Amino acid sequence: MADSNPETHVIDFRAAEQLLAARDPRGAVKLLDSVIAAHPENTAARLLRARAFFAAAQLRPAQLEFELVLEREPDNAFAHFALARTFERSGQTGRATRHFRLAAALDPKPEYLRAAGFDSRN
Repeated sequence: MADSNPETHVIDFRAAEQLLAARDPRGAVKLLDSVIAAHPENTAARLLRARAFFAAAQLRPAQLEFELVLEREPDNAFAHFALARTFERSGQTGRATRHFRLAAALDPKPEYLRAAGFDSRN
């Protein structure tokens, strides 16, 4: 993109959020590719792209992005939870359980606790 600059990257990031919310994950990935190419250290863009990959059922790229986010932010409960959902969806239940439990330990949200099997309700 010839006019690529920090302002257009912010615009692209925000537009990608809107595309994902509008159920166009592939469009979101396309916008985020240029943002991440210019700012590979941007964890928020990588997390958003991971979510878009997951929504597009591109599980391996989603897994790689979530793992990269967790390398940088090992205490990111949402990234653990989303990675667990990715593993769950790809049939890797053991790996999913580990990350569900990490998410619940980091942030005891009811959704995380239920997924980890820590919900006290029967």
